[in-house]
Amino acid sequence: MNDPKQKQINIELPENIADGTYANLAVINHSASEFIVDFINIMPGVPKAKVKSRIILTPQHAKRLVRALSENVKRFESVHGVIKDHDQASTPPINFGPGSEA
Repeated sequence: MNDPKQKQINIELPENIADGTYANLAVINHSASEFIVDFINIMPGVPKAKVKSRIILTPQHAKRLVRALSENVKRFESVHGVIKDHDQASTPPINFGPGSEA
């Protein structure tokens, strides 16, 4: 029988993660079984950037993340106004070639 009550999950937020990690670029790749999101911090005038965090998601969780982000952006914009989307041409080309640490 199905229990109508949802199970609660206690989520622990360790101190070393609670401060968060700043990223101003996300690079997303996928395979047949997973989505990989690399969060990167690009500094002006610095030609090299490091991946600060890599998150690997199942396709189902990636879709849930898209939905949750979309809902949160709508709520944010209803309070703070429309978020301006800057010109995509200003994003530098990205190289995950030899010598990079992706």
